[in-house]
Amino acid sequence: MKTRIYNAKIITMVKGTGILEGEVHIKDGRISFAGTKEEAGQIKDTPVWDREIDACGNIIMPGFKDAHTHSAMTFLRSYADDLPLKEWLYNRVFPMEAKLTEEDILWYSRLAILEYLTSGITANFDMYMKNEANAKASEEAGFRTVLCGSINDFGGTVEEIEAEYKHFNNYGSLISYKLGFHAEYTTKREILEQMAALAEKYKAPVYTHNSETMEEVQGCIERYGMTPTEFLDSIGMFNYGGGGFHCVHMTDKDLNICKEKNIWIVTNPASNLKLASGIAPVQKMLDMGIGLAIGTDGAASNNCLDMFREMFLTTALQKVSIPDASAADASDILYMATSGGALAMGLTDCDTIEEGKCADLIMLDLHQPNMQPLNNIAKNIVYSGSKQNVKMTMVAGKILYEDGKFNIGTDAEEIYAQANERIERMKRQ
Repeated sequence: MKTRIYNAKIITMVKGTGILEGEVHIKDGRISFAGTKEEAGQIKDTPVWDREIDACGNIIMPGFKDAHTHSAMTFLRSYADDLPLKEWLYNRVFPMEAKLTEEDILWYSRLAILEYLTSGITANFDMYMKNEANAKASEEAGFRTVLCGSINDFGGTVEEIEAEYKHFNNYGSLISYKLGFHAEYTTKREILEQMAALAEKYKAPVYTHNSETMEEVQGCIERYGMTPTEFLDSIGMFNYGGGGFHCVHMTDKDLNICKEKNIWIVTNPASNLKLASGIAPVQKMLDMGIGLAIGTDGAASNNCLDMFREMFLTTALQKVSIPDASAADASDILYMATSGGALAMGLTDCDTIEEGKCADLIMLDLHQPNMQPLNNIAKNIVYSGSKQNVKMTMVAGKILYEDGKFNIGTDAEEIYAQANERIERMKRQ
C-alpha cells in the first residue's frame, strides 16, 4: 500500500514540536519521505499512489502511545467506582476478573481498541491476563500492542512468563512483549527474585506497578526496610532498565535509582486522582532527566482511555501542586505522550515521523473552534485538544479510524452488544 499525505502541517517530533509544512509518503507500512512540498517534488521515480490524502492544512504527527493500560478492563467501566484502591482491587476487581474467559478478553480488548483509535492512540502497553486473546484482538484489528507480564501471588508462574516472552516476541510485527509483574505488594519475594533472575538471563528490562499509594510504600518498608524502588533494585530487578507505572510516592533516592538504572516512569494522572492515590512529581522527574511517558491505566479506574485528558491533567496537576504555572511545559507533555511512550515501550521505530520509521501516525483536525487561532499548535493540542480533533488514526500504514468510522475487521455495534451481554452474564454468576 502506497499512500501520499500532502498539504499537511507535520509535527515530526524529531527536534521537538516545531511545524513542518509539507507531505508524508508511506510505503509498505513505513515512512518513505517526510518533508516539504519542494523536497517531495525532487524525488525521482515517484510511485503510483494507492491513495492520496489532502490533509487540508491539518496536523500529521506520531500517534499517542498509551504506555500503561489494561485493555480488557473495559468490562468494569463504571462498575467499581468511588472506592479506595485496596477495596476497589480486592473486593470488586479481583472477584470479577476471576470470571473472565479468553473469549471475554478478546471482545473487551476489541472494545478498548476502538476507544484507543478515537483518541489517536496507535499503540498500547498492556498488562493483563490471557494474553493470547489480547494479542489476537490487536493482530486482527491491525493495532500495535506491547504486552507486559503480570505475574503475582494470585496467578502465573515465572516459567509461564518466560514462555510468553519467547512466544509473543516472535508473534508478528504488531505484537511484542516485556517482562513484568503486577507489583511488589502483590508478589512474594521468592517470585520477585525469580523474575530478577529471568531479567538477568535475557538481559531484559522489567516493568511493574510501583509506589502508587503511600500505603503500598509503607508496607514495603515494613517488610524489607526499603521503599519498593529500593527493594526491587537491591535484588537486581532493574539491572537492564525497565519501568514503573504510577510512581506517585517517590523519594529522592527512588528517583536517583530511576535515573541511574534507566527506569522509565509512566504517569497515570486520571487514575491516580480517581483512586485518591496522589500526584506524581512529574516536574521533578523532568528536571532530573528521567524518561517519562503517559498512560491511561484501565477503564475500571479511569474510566476512559483518552490521552487528551491525560495530557491536560499531567501538566495542570504539576502547575497547581508545586505551585508554578510554568511547570510541565506543553511541549514536554506532548513528547511524553508520543515519542516518550514509544521509547518506554521499546518501540524505537514508532517515535517520530521520518524516513524508515513505522507509519503509526494521526491526523488532527485544526478546522475546529477549539484549535483556533493557531498561535501555538502544540499548546493547542495539550491544553484545548480533544478526541473531536482526531480525524484519522493509522497503524503500520493502514488507516484503522477515519472521520468517525472504524476499519478493524469487526463491526463496532457487534462489539458493543458482546460487551453488554458478557458483563450481564458475569453479574449473574
